[in-house]
Amino acid sequence: MMQGCRVLLGLSGGIAAYKSAELTRLLVKAGAEVRVVMTEGAQAFIAPLTFQALSGNPVHTHLLDPEAEAGMGHIELAKWADLIIIAPASADLMARLAAGMADDLMTTLCLATEASVLLAPAMNQAMWRHPATQKNARTLQTYGYTLLGPDQGEQACGDTGPGRMLEASAIFALLQSHRDESSSPVSNTQTQKPLQGRTVTLTAGPTREAVDPVRYISNHSSGKMGYALAEAARDAGARVNLISGPVQIQAPEGVNLVQVNSACDMLEASLQHLPDTDIFIAAAAVADYRPDNAADQKMKKQPGQNELVLRLVQNPDIVATIARHEQRPFTVGFAAETQDVENYAISKLMRKNLDMIIANDVSRSDIGFNSDQNAVTVLWKQAGSADPATPDIGRYQPDQASKTTLARQLITQISDHFLHSNT
Repeated sequence: MMQGCRVLLGLSGGIAAYKSAELTRLLVKAGAEVRVVMTEGAQAFIAPLTFQALSGNPVHTHLLDPEAEAGMGHIELAKWADLIIIAPASADLMARLAAGMADDLMTTLCLATEASVLLAPAMNQAMWRHPATQKNARTLQTYGYTLLGPDQGEQACGDTGPGRMLEASAIFALLQSHRDESSSPVSNTQTQKPLQGRTVTLTAGPTREAVDPVRYISNHSSGKMGYALAEAARDAGARVNLISGPVQIQAPEGVNLVQVNSACDMLEASLQHLPDTDIFIAAAAVADYRPDNAADQKMKKQPGQNELVLRLVQNPDIVATIARHEQRPFTVGFAAETQDVENYAISKLMRKNLDMIIANDVSRSDIGFNSDQNAVTVLWKQAGSADPATPDIGRYQPDQASKTTLARQLITQISDHFLHSNT
């Protein structure tokens, strides 16, 4: 879909500018015609000559460059583009775009163009979380701009968190998807997103099962994968209900956050949202058992008591309950396993009557509960299998990636299967 597409690639100041060289290469290889615009800050990190060599076109750096004006002025450049992608998009550039400023070539082009404008934010995690940046991001989305990312993980400054620019390959894939959704350059406010008008309900994080008012049984789930899926579903156009156990991360803007503690609370909230739910994704790490009777007061250690015996009872199976409900939505489960991952996941897919299941190995420290990375296998029952009792199993196994990047790929898979099941 990128063949012949006229892409205007903008770079603002940031260490992530080096990734845009690879993005340029991917675009040119796919047949796109690429012209590059760089701010003064971007040129401090990478030389314009790099992009001239990769794109095969002169790089534009000044609003009133007489040489550029003689060939293609800034208005003509704005009209030329089929789409504009700014990667990296710094906090400063986002603020200036949100304010409607036109004080350099980049911001002037964005005001003057009628093409789709996509931004790949890149900044320190504290800058991204700052209320001013979050407000600017929401404002830009109301203008019709599309934000790609940011990703989470280690940053050049040594911090860890959201704010990393997506990898070039991920941005390229999203540009292809954007181009595929619209064969002509239109404002992305007019672009139909795959889950537009649909409602996605997700569970995320751990549950806490009370032993007494100060103690509980829980697990190591951070909620990162579920929260990333909620953000990706929102960006795909869905209305999102995020039913979350206790976590230490901020919910994405624009989703309906429902905070719960126990498995019973999570089931109750899930059932309340079921009538309006089209897709249910059970990403939470729900405790399998809870104490039979939680004490009303803090349990005291008794003299001479060397052990304490707790009687546990089984918690309700949330995803199985949803999958067997008369108002059953398209239901996706997770299988967090430590051994024989795929076989356990297929067993769960069948036993719980799921449409899809996403399996991952939580015994690995690099992709476990608190990691920013993940590697999964998506499994589903193939339609038209000869024996319904032992159907053929479809598989999709994306490369290991950050949970943010992986969430977008998973939502694409889920939406494709959901829409196919409704045709």
